[in-house]
Amino acid sequence: MAEQSEEDSISSRESWQKRALYRYYQSRPGWVDGTQRFWNLLSAHIAQGSAILEVGAGPSNRTTRFMSELGEVTGIDLDPAVEANDFCTHARVFDGCRIPADDASFDASVSNYVLEHVEDPVALLGECHRVLRPGGIVAFRTPNLWHYVSLIARITPHAFHERVALKAQNASEDAHDPYPTFHRMNTRATCRKMLESAGFECLVLDCLEGEPAYGLFSRLAFYPMMAWERILNSTDRLEDLRANIHCIARKLP
Repeated sequence: MAEQSEEDSISSRESWQKRALYRYYQSRPGWVDGTQRFWNLLSAHIAQGSAILEVGAGPSNRTTRFMSELGEVTGIDLDPAVEANDFCTHARVFDGCRIPADDASFDASVSNYVLEHVEDPVALLGECHRVLRPGGIVAFRTPNLWHYVSLIARITPHAFHERVALKAQNASEDAHDPYPTFHRMNTRATCRKMLESAGFECLVLDCLEGEPAYGLFSRLAFYPMMAWERILNSTDRLEDLRANIHCIARKLP
């Protein structure tokens, strides 16, 4: 009976989450979730048949699968588990210093929630510039430092992230053990400055606030977070406080 009660509790919790997401987000006219927005951005700036480098591809994720329909994806990661990513045409272990690729060998470099974990983003951008062809694209999505989730991440120990972060994300399809964060390139101002110093021109640099996925573990968290989302999206004056940065930059000649 106790086991059945626990199953009922889990089912009930999932039900309120699905109902809340549908009622307040998915049923709204024109609503598009954050991942789809990022994919739309990639589709608009990466031509079909491109050679794509994914930095931080991991063992599997939906964005790799999406990009595999745009072109040939080479995935690199510090973790050897990247070699299990079936959506990569090529998978290579990255030592964190030099990207294992020849100069001017890619049309686009993409990272999805990776830059916040990079201790030296200037060096990484330099490597991306090296392996991109002239006019090549750097695209990324990364948390905004000025959002409350990132601020909490900065003031809490990594052990807290390991225990709590995945539960707060409700164990999403792309969830994995959280890596240490540095947030060295996590405001629009620092993104623009570092990209331009590395020889890139910013084409798109937006902050977006979507559904509060981190609040889905509890109603007490979800509804206040949803209220804050509504406030942030009510005026462009608050854009720099929104959750995620979406960027497209082009390699200058």
